[in-house]
Amino acid sequence: MYLKLLQKYSFFLIIALFHVTISSCSQEETIKRPDVSKIDLTVKVERFDQRFNTLKDSDIILKNTEWQQEYPYFYSDYLNQMLEVGDPGDSLMLADHLSQVLKKKDFIDLAHEVAQKFPNLDKQEEELTKAFKYIKYYFPAYKMPRFIAFMGGFSFQTPIGEDYIGIGLDMFLGVDSKFYPALVRSIPLYMSRRFTPENITPRVVETVLREEILPQDNVNQNTLQHMLYNGKILYAMDVLLEEASDEVKIGYTAEQLAWAKKYQKDIWAWFLQEGLLYDTDYLKTQKYFTDAPFTPELGENNESAPKLGSYIGWMMVRKYMESHPEIDLVALFKEKDAQKILEQSKFKGK
Repeated sequence: MYLKLLQKYSFFLIIALFHVTISSCSQEETIKRPDVSKIDLTVKVERFDQRFNTLKDSDIILKNTEWQQEYPYFYSDYLNQMLEVGDPGDSLMLADHLSQVLKKKDFIDLAHEVAQKFPNLDKQEEELTKAFKYIKYYFPAYKMPRFIAFMGGFSFQTPIGEDYIGIGLDMFLGVDSKFYPALVRSIPLYMSRRFTPENITPRVVETVLREEILPQDNVNQNTLQHMLYNGKILYAMDVLLEEASDEVKIGYTAEQLAWAKKYQKDIWAWFLQEGLLYDTDYLKTQKYFTDAPFTPELGENNESAPKLGSYIGWMMVRKYMESHPEIDLVALFKEKDAQKILEQSKFKGK
């Protein structure tokens, strides 16, 4: 009996996943992207990790001086906030601390694995070039940053500084990394499972969108406004990322995305029934937007998807944009009337 039930469950899961795949393909067909082939832009990721990880004791003071000039903002942030070894201005103390770090077996092993996993970043550079061409098309005033790869001892994934975006390669090694089991013990699985190479470009793009292009200035908004803010971010990722799957964009597993698709109308009805749509108590509603393993109130056996407010907002914005082909990404970002988007999208859970 158990085997038959399991087989039945597996069958429906496969059907659900098939439906998600078809839906994703259909959505991709509705995305209208501009021709950006003539935009002169090529992303190159500077491999600071390779330079730092091969640093010799005898060169620390010399390189410390050089790197303060070469990386005026990143280098200070790297030492102070990521490695937490001190200020580059105190070269003697720093030399002692860095010497200790560079000799640690864990650091040496991690540097070796990063070098093996990422001998080059050609694929990521190609993906980032495509994405940032679209960004420059829609937001020409956006100032292109330096892209700097580093190894921070599992501290930061995609930090943004004064003139740079960092890429913490040790935070993208994947589940086959020898360090992954220890990482899972200190960082929840629902977060650490996204520490894979395929997440580099989507996480960089999401960080730029949230921090620089469309920052959320005020969290004291109602649930509908939060839904549409996150929906705009995710829709922008639809446009800017040609190859990323919906799972990677929102950070779901395939099963979570299938669950959200299956119960989409019920989720929307639940938000309405509970009177949450215009609730401004963010302490109460933030659980529908922040990362978690599941949504406690919904579903059985902890199988529900997390971030359901963001997911519903995403579907609402997709519906709105599908019915308004004359509106581009810039106009979408400028539209602040959440009620207008809801009404004009004609979103009813589908």
